Amino acid sequence: MTAHIPSLAGVLTEHDVLRTGASIASMQEADGAVPWTVGEHVDVWNHVESAMALQISGQVEASHRAYDWCLATQRADGSWPIKFVAGVVTDDGGETNMSAYLAVGVWHHWLVRHDETFLRRMWPAVRAGLDWVVSLQLPWGGIAWRQRADGSVDREALLTGSSSTFHALKAGLALSELMDDPQPEWEIAASRLRHAIRRHPDLFLDKSTFSMDWYYPVLGGAVRGAEAGPMIASRWDDFVVPGLGIRCVDTNPWVTGAETCELAMALDAMGDRERAIALVRDMQHLRHENGSYWTGWVFGDDVYWPHEQTTYTAAAVILAVDALGQVTPGSDIMRGASLPADFAPMALRCGCEPAEEHLGQRV
Repeated sequence: MTAHIPSLAGVLTEHDVLRTGASIASMQEADGAVPWTVGEHVDVWNHVESAMALQISGQVEASHRAYDWCLATQRADGSWPIKFVAGVVTDDGGETNMSAYLAVGVWHHWLVRHDETFLRRMWPAVRAGLDWVVSLQLPWGGIAWRQRADGSVDREALLTGSSSTFHALKAGLALSELMDDPQPEWEIAASRLRHAIRRHPDLFLDKSTFSMDWYYPVLGGAVRGAEAGPMIASRWDDFVVPGLGIRCVDTNPWVTGAETCELAMALDAMGDRERAIALVRDMQHLRHENGSYWTGWVFGDDVYWPHEQTTYTAAAVILAVDALGQVTPGSDIMRGASLPADFAPMALRCGCEPAEEHLGQRV
């Protein structure tokens, strides 16, 4: 068991978090995969998020089995299939943000454990995954979101996915320093990606009805400092439902736990702890008596929907509680104070102006 279990005064105790970690472990499959819920599909992004939560909630063996699954299922090109169901690949394409995210999980593990054996075992998979992702960067800096099973590439980028990929590149660069294995091409890719997110959000596919597109540039670290506050303020009233959490989609009366906790972590990264804690407290109406969490709540109709508890929601709760309680060294995973400084500005190859960010500014 990890030496310290996250807790957050007035919200969740250590015992509560232990129960939530156990609820994730109870849904883990025999090969180590962590599905969305029992019988549902597995994708590597949500799987890694669960592995991080398992690591800090008393389920260390389950977490390591989850990382073993990542090694067992990675393909020769460095990517992972988009979807597995009961151990069978059901979507053989590859999504870039998913294949990047192992870097975040391994960096989180290093922060918590400082386990050099684990790091050396996982590094080749991290490196291969990020090499594949960087190979799909578009000329203007965004990351193509998907390669289809036939090898063709959807040459559009998603703002949420690219923001998550920026975070993964920063984690990968931190790991490369530990491994004494420099990856300058990742630095260039990350700089160009950061500029695209900050200055050219219009070049990404329009998914502005989704709350994730609103807060993920802050959560992933591409937007911080003076620009983060106005970005979050711009759509606060569109998405935040006081006392319940945040909407997944601005047009629907449906609040979701994972998005609420992610926004809380973005606020924490901005130093806005009061509103962050309030959000995590507000979404506790989704907590099941066994410590798991319902995915969402349709207000007005007053029903849980879908009628399931999901591992990724429970994982987001645990990570948010740790971020705000600052109990484990992994609590920095989204704030990013332990990550490398930002990079030299890079001009884009699309006729856009070069970035104006200053050298040495930290995310």
